[in-house]
Order: sequence, then C-alpha cells, then structure tokens
Amino acid sequence: MKIKVVSSNAERAEQVAQIVRASGPGLDVHSATATLSGLPAVINGSRPVLLVLDGVDLSALDAIDRLNQGHPDVETIVISADQSPAFLVKAMRAGVREVLPPPVDAAALQAAVQRVARKSRPVAAARQGEVLAFMACKGGSGASVLAANLAHILSVRDARSVALLDLDLQFGDALLMLSDQRATSDVAEVARNIGRLDAELLRSAMVQVSDTLSVLAAPDELSQALEVKAAHVAAIIQLARQSFDFVVLDVGRSIDALSLQALDLAARIFPVVQLSLPQVRDAKRLRGLFRSLDYPPQKIHWLVNRYQKGSDITLESLQLALGAQAITTIPNHYSGVTASVNQGVPIDRLSHNNPVARALLELAQSVAPVESGKKDTWLASLFGNLSQPQGRTA
Repeated sequence: MKIKVVSSNAERAEQVAQIVRASGPGLDVHSATATLSGLPAVINGSRPVLLVLDGVDLSALDAIDRLNQGHPDVETIVISADQSPAFLVKAMRAGVREVLPPPVDAAALQAAVQRVARKSRPVAAARQGEVLAFMACKGGSGASVLAANLAHILSVRDARSVALLDLDLQFGDALLMLSDQRATSDVAEVARNIGRLDAELLRSAMVQVSDTLSVLAAPDELSQALEVKAAHVAAIIQLARQSFDFVVLDVGRSIDALSLQALDLAARIFPVVQLSLPQVRDAKRLRGLFRSLDYPPQKIHWLVNRYQKGSDITLESLQLALGAQAITTIPNHYSGVTASVNQGVPIDRLSHNNPVARALLELAQSVAPVESGKKDTWLASLFGNLSQPQGRTA
C-alpha cells in the first residue's frame, strides 16, 4: 500500500514516516515537505492510498475537503493540535478518516494505518450477500414484523450470517422485534462517518442479536433521519453485502431517493399488504411505481399479512388487481405477534405452533432452501429452546 506523509517541516515528516513504516509489512511510505495548499501537486503522479497530514489547523480543512472531492479513493489521517468539537466535525465532513493529537502516539498512528490497510485489501468477489427489501403498502401492514422475523429465521439456517438494516429512518423499530438490547449507534451515525466506513466500523455500529444476526437500528431522533442521503444508504448496503450472506432491509413506506436506492439494490422486494380497500389501492399504486422503474416481475413477491379466509376482498381479486401470478399469505394471529413484539422475542422462539412462524419458515425455505439432510437439524435448532424465551424487561 502506497502512503505519503506530508508536513511543512522536513524533519517532522520523516519522523512520522518512520512510525508509519513500522505499521506492518508491504507498506510503501514516502515523506514530503509541502504546505497543505500544495496537496494536489504532492499526490499527482504518485496516487497514494493514504495521506498522513501533519500540523493541520481549521483553515487547512477546506483544502483537504477539495482534495477528497477530487480524489475520493485517497484516505486521509490528520495530526492536529486542534481537538475542538468544531474542528473534529469539520474534519469528518471533509472526509478525514481519523484525527490524532501531537505529539503523535506511535501505537495509535500505526493502528489507524492498519485499519486503512485492512479496508484497502481487495474483497473476495465470491461473497455477495442477497439483499431482500420489505416495504409496507400502507402504515400498519406489519412489514417490520415480517422483515425482522424472517431475518431471524434465515440467521439460524446453516449458520448463515444475516444483517437487518432498519431504513425506516423516522419511525423504525425493527430492533424491538428481536431484542431488548439498546443500540449504541444507528444508520445516521454511520452516515456521519461514511468517509471512514469499513466492515469493522459497520459491525461495531450494529447490535449483535446472535452470533449470526446483527441489526443496524434506525435513529432515535427524527431530525437525524434528514442527515442520511441516498449515497450513504448505497454504501452501507454494498458493504453489508460483502460481510453477510443475507441483507434484509426494512424500507418503511416512504417513496423517496433513499427508499428507491434500497429497492434498486434489492434482489427481491416483498411489498406487504392487508386485504382492505385502502391497502389494496396503495398496493396498486406501488405496482405502478415498480413498473415505471422497469423492475422485472420476478423481483416482486407480494405478501398478504394477517390473512383470513372469508375476507370481503378475496385473494383472487387482489391477484387480478395487481396482475400477480402468485401471492404469499401470512395468517392472522394477532395475540401471538403482539406477544412477540411486546417481549422482544422472535415469533418462532415464543411458539413453534404459531401459524405466522410456520408461514415465515416456508417463506425462508423459498428464499434459501435448506438441503433435505440438514432440514431436521435446522428445525430442531429453531424450536429446541422455547421453554424460557428471553424477552424485554420492564
């Protein structure tokens, strides 16, 4: 990995370069004496992967911002005596990966360099997790419950790793469906640090519900949702695909640049509708949107939640309205689902006889078929510890 250390003082530049060289093998480290206004000339021709900039003050961050806009593939570590909140916020917005105070601590600088080195390693092309997006046709359709519980069921199959990303940024509560753990970070916090996003940062921002299931929560504050942009969502999903076998998205029901970005990246979209006239009307509108976006029919998998036979609107009528060949039904079991949500325990962990759990098991099998020889073991692992489910505490 090519690294350039820049300082206005030649002796200082070489001292920092020596520390960087000791970060690990295979590093091509050079030092340069220059002012920060001359950064473009410093990197032209050499194209380092990482710049370590010494003696940076608040006024120099504009130059670093312009550099990062012109060279987004170049990572930046800054050494600065200014550790004020204003400086750190502006540095983050300028795309600086890390800010270290002088005199530079060798171990801290070397650890920062190693993090960049890990991020710059090529990712094996074989790992591209499948993205599944759940979208509500109307509020209250139960899309979040289905997304969270399908994510859980997928996570216990063949030890496959699953990420649940709550992209219902204003009112998301997917984590509550699965655990009583509190999120220490969220989608907005990751977006604010998008310049230094890597697999390590993403995993540290997620709540680990189990060894194979991690959840990135929606922000608690409504105002923070406004900070998240479509490009942030794309970067988070793409990175999650490289780290997990399945990435389940709870998109909510808003149609905007963020949700469209998520839907574009999904291999399968599960619109969730109930058999009522307002919901069916909104489902038809959503179908029109999918067609205008040229989504192929095989990408869309309609789910009817809280299905009961004898409804005023029949499945056949819904199929006709949507032009859908097949519609999957999730039966109505209000008491069981409510108990699951209130306790923060996945539906299948509360009761293996719950018809909603059974329907989701079948849906999971259609998404990721389990080999016949492994199916009994998988079911045993799902239903093997149901007597004492761990739920939310009062």
